[in-house]
Amino acid sequence: MQQYHCNTTQRSWKKGSILEKLGICTKPTFLKWSSSAMPAGSEPRLYTIDTKFDNVTVRIYQPKGLSTGQRGIIYLYGGAGLFGSIKAYRMLCRYLSRESESVLVCVGQRLAPKHRCPAQIMDCITATEYFLKNASDYGVDPNRIVIAGDSTGAGMVPLVCQHLLTRKDLSKVRAQILLYPNIQTLDYNLPSYQQNRNVPILFTKWTAEFDLRFMNVKLAYLDQVLKGGHVSEEMKMKYKKWIHADHIPDEFKVRGYKPPPPVPFSKELHEMMKLSFDPKHCALLVEDDVVRQLPETFMLTCEYDVLRDDGLLYKKRLEDNGVPVTWHHAKDGFHGIGNESEDAAFPGLCVRGDIVAT
Repeated sequence: MQQYHCNTTQRSWKKGSILEKLGICTKPTFLKWSSSAMPAGSEPRLYTIDTKFDNVTVRIYQPKGLSTGQRGIIYLYGGAGLFGSIKAYRMLCRYLSRESESVLVCVGQRLAPKHRCPAQIMDCITATEYFLKNASDYGVDPNRIVIAGDSTGAGMVPLVCQHLLTRKDLSKVRAQILLYPNIQTLDYNLPSYQQNRNVPILFTKWTAEFDLRFMNVKLAYLDQVLKGGHVSEEMKMKYKKWIHADHIPDEFKVRGYKPPPPVPFSKELHEMMKLSFDPKHCALLVEDDVVRQLPETFMLTCEYDVLRDDGLLYKKRLEDNGVPVTWHHAKDGFHGIGNESEDAAFPGLCVRGDIVAT
């Protein structure tokens, strides 16, 4: 199943490349279509409701037979802000709702490049605020709501939680669940980016390409960004305390790591990628007084994932600021492992229930 998923994604991306060169559609558009086209059977144990929360499209999964005061999950899907969809994540969301016996809200996001950032984050914030205000209408205890996400969605989860710290009128989020999070776009030369450069399903080059497309930066700058030409020496020194290979434990460097050589800085490119340095868009750059207010966290990282070190760096930031973290590292896992199948999704997360079942 893992090999099938990897091969399918690679084939879709290659086909998308051909269609993009022919001027038919972009690669992200084709990948969104192909992922949403995967068949999925019905789920008789859940009610499924398609609706809108303040004009944001959502799908609600609700286990049948539940009483009031139940747990709630707000799910923010991945896809780099380019090609994720509610339909593509229906199998995973069904699994999480069913196995944790929780009401799950999967939040639809407007996608780049048609809708530029921060449209995606604002959609997630809007839907989350609505659900927190109206949780009882769906049989959910507002004090038992967690926010979860994978990949880019997992990178948005702490951004939503950071925003909610300013909303004293709403119930506090019980926990945040981060599944192989995409948390930063400053350093594409961390150990995991080097070690897993060509490991399916997410290559290092693809990661940077997705980020450029999301920020509407021309792909002609791709090689420059991969080398770090968008980050000035001043910025590197400023954020070294949070984003640097020195903070990655030695056990994660045994498969190889070489410090990147110095590269020329491009002020023009830096300006085009200014979102990379905005704490409202990069949770790793938020000051400590904000981080220490964040909720308890569950984090999943995978050894064969370019984003592994994003998760490790954010885990360290949370722990350094006293935020309780339950961490699981899949030693044979790769990016997107949660989308393999309903049965294989995250058996530890829902069945063991460290956070979700609280």
